[in-house]
Amino acid sequence: MRSLIDIILLLLNWYTYLIIAMAILSWLVAFDVINFRNNIVRQVWGFLEAVTEPALRPIRRFLPNLGGIDVSPVILLLIILFIQKLIVEYAVAQPIYMR
Repeated sequence: MRSLIDIILLLLNWYTYLIIAMAILSWLVAFDVINFRNNIVRQVWGFLEAVTEPALRPIRRFLPNLGGIDVSPVILLLIILFIQKLIVEYAVAQPIYMR
């Protein structure tokens, strides 16, 4: 059971890094630091969008329009952090007699 929990926590950690990478890449494209016409940038963008968009889309539906500022990655990161804390608190840190 402990190894399954460790794998879930590891996957949540990796997903956090993918969300941060998507946010940074979107800033770089928006400020024209990197060119979106570059094939490698387009492939990385497509992968990151395919991985992160299903989790970000429901959050964006509930958020009001903030004038071009997308705070949905921050909210998703907070949700992931909350889930990680719950897993650690209730699954990993159980007393010995509860195992």
